[in-house]
Amino acid sequence: MTREFKRVLIANRGEIALRVVRACRDAALTAIAVYADPDEGAPFARLADEALPLHGTVPADTYLDAAKLLAAAEQAGAEAVHPGYGFLAEDAGFAQAVLDAGLTWIGPPPRAIRALGDKVAARAIAARVGAPLVPGSPGPVADAAEAERFAAEHGLPIAIKAAHGGGGRGLRVARETGEVAALFEAAAHEARAAFGRGECFVEAYVEHGRHVEAQVLADQHGDVLVAGTRDCTVQRRYQKLVEEAPAPFLTDAQRTAVERSAAAICAEAGYVGAGTVEFLLSPRGELSFLEVNTRLQVEHPVTEESADVDLVRAQLLIAAGHPLAAAIPGVEPRRHAIEFRVNAEDPAREFAPCAGQITRFRPPSGPGIRVDAGVEDGSVVGGQFDSLLAKLIVTGRDRTQAIERARRALREFDIAGLRTTLPFLRALLAEPAFTAEGPGGFAVHTRWIEQDYLPAAAAPPEGADEPVMIKVGRRWLPVAVPGLAQARAGPLAEARAQARERRQRADQAADGVISAPMQGTVVRVMVSEGDTVTAGQVLAVVEAMKMENPVRAPHAGQVTDLRAAAGETVAQGTALGRIVPAAEGAATS
Repeated sequence: MTREFKRVLIANRGEIALRVVRACRDAALTAIAVYADPDEGAPFARLADEALPLHGTVPADTYLDAAKLLAAAEQAGAEAVHPGYGFLAEDAGFAQAVLDAGLTWIGPPPRAIRALGDKVAARAIAARVGAPLVPGSPGPVADAAEAERFAAEHGLPIAIKAAHGGGGRGLRVARETGEVAALFEAAAHEARAAFGRGECFVEAYVEHGRHVEAQVLADQHGDVLVAGTRDCTVQRRYQKLVEEAPAPFLTDAQRTAVERSAAAICAEAGYVGAGTVEFLLSPRGELSFLEVNTRLQVEHPVTEESADVDLVRAQLLIAAGHPLAAAIPGVEPRRHAIEFRVNAEDPAREFAPCAGQITRFRPPSGPGIRVDAGVEDGSVVGGQFDSLLAKLIVTGRDRTQAIERARRALREFDIAGLRTTLPFLRALLAEPAFTAEGPGGFAVHTRWIEQDYLPAAAAPPEGADEPVMIKVGRRWLPVAVPGLAQARAGPLAEARAQARERRQRADQAADGVISAPMQGTVVRVMVSEGDTVTAGQVLAVVEAMKMENPVRAPHAGQVTDLRAAAGETVAQGTALGRIVPAAEGAATS
C-alpha cells in the first residue's frame, strides 16, 4: 500500500539538505528547508521551494530541537520528513514523533533504529545470521575493571566503544594494560556528552584493518537489496576523509561475504530504507562486523556514480510504499568513483577545525567530476556545525582513470579565506600506499594517517653532505644545500646559536599561555588552579565542528590563571590559563 506525499520537510542543513532539495525537485515534490540563524541565505535554504527559520544559533536550539522541527513541519503543511544524516537522523524518538504526528518518516522504522543503534544488540543480530565477528563482551561492561578482565582473557589491543553511538565518538583503543581504565573512563565520558548515555562495551581491536561497507536498500514488503560496496579506509580519528566504490582489492569471497551478511542483518532487523552495514578487514583477509548506520551515508554519491542509481530518490519512493523494483530496478557497478571530503580543517595543525569566511570558492569541472557543496563565495563557516564544506566525487572507467581525474580536479579546486583539507588530499594522490602503484600495493589502514603519514627524515641525497628538511603538508622532504655544513661552522655560527637560544626562551615564555586552538566549546577541564603538570599532559578539551581537540601543556610546570570552564564558548586564541615553568630543583624533586 502506497502513501504518497507531496511536501517534504528537510530536517538538516548544508550539502546534504541541498542534495535532498534536488532529489525532491527531480521527483516533482515540494522541498521545505529549515535553517538556523547562521544559515539564513545559505544555498540549501535559498534553493529550497520554501524555508522556515528555527530562530537559534547552535545545534541544540535548532537542528537538534525535535519540537521546533515538528512545529515547522506543521506550519509548512509538510507530509513527510527527511532527516539527512547527522543531527536527529538516527534518533528513534524523533522518528517515532514524526510518525505520531501523522507524517511519513523517510527512514527506517524506530524499532530498527533502536535495535541497530545499540551496538551490543546489533552484534547479537549479526551473530544470529552468522555474520563474521571478533570476540566482544556480551553486553555493556559494568566498569573499567571488567574491561581489564576482558583484555586479560582475549589479549590486547581492545576497542572500548559507546554502546549507543557512532562516528568514532566514544571510542578508545587500549594497547597496554595500564591504560585500559583511563581510556574506559574517557570513552564513557565522551559517550555521555555526545549521546546522553555512557554505556560502553569492549571487543578485540583489528589492528591495521581496512574499512569496507555495503550500501543496503530495503522496502516495506520485505525485500532487501545490496546496492554495492565501498571502501572508507582513509580516516583520521575515525572520521572518514576519502571513500570509493566499489571497494577495491577485495576477493570474490570477501565481497560475497560482505554483501550476504549485510543483507541478512538488515532482513533480520526488519530494516526499511537506505542503510549501511560496516565491516573491518584485517591484514590477513578476515572480515568482522562493525556496525550499521541507519541512515543515508555522507559517502552515498560514490555508490550513485559507480552504479548509476539515485539513492535519495529511492528513499523517497520506498518511504511512499513503493517496492524496490520501482524504486531501483537493479544495480551493477559500471564505473569506479572516489569521494574526497573537503573540510574546513588545517592538515598542518593536526587537522584542527578552521572557522572563517570563504572569500573564493572555485570548484573543478570536466569529465567525471561531481561536486556536492554546501557553501559558496562569501559563506561564513562557524565552529558550531560540522566542518564539511563540499564533497568532490570523481568517476572513471576504472580506479586508475578515477585517480588521474582526481589529481586534475584537486589541482583545480580553489578555496580561499580559510584552510581546508585540499593540500592533504592532493598529497594523498602521490602516496603509493593509497594509489597502489608501489610494491606494497594498497597499504592504507584506518589509522594510516596517524601511524604512518608522519614527518620522517630521509637519508641525504647522494653527494650532499647535509640536507635541509622542507615540510610539505605533513611530509618532510630532504633538499640538498651544498656547503651548508661549512657555513654553519663559520664565524657567524656562535652568534646564530645565541640568537636561536634567545628565540627559544622567548617561545617558551609565550607558550606558557594556554590558548584555545580554535573557536569552539570547552567540554572538559582536567586540571585545577595550582596543579603541577607534565609536558604534553591534556589540560582541557575543546569541541569544534563535532570534533574533540585536546589542549596540552607546552611544558612541565604549574597551572595558574586558569580561566577555562566546561560549557564555555571560546574564540580561537582565547587564553584558557597559563603554565609557569617549575624551578629546576622543584622539577626534578
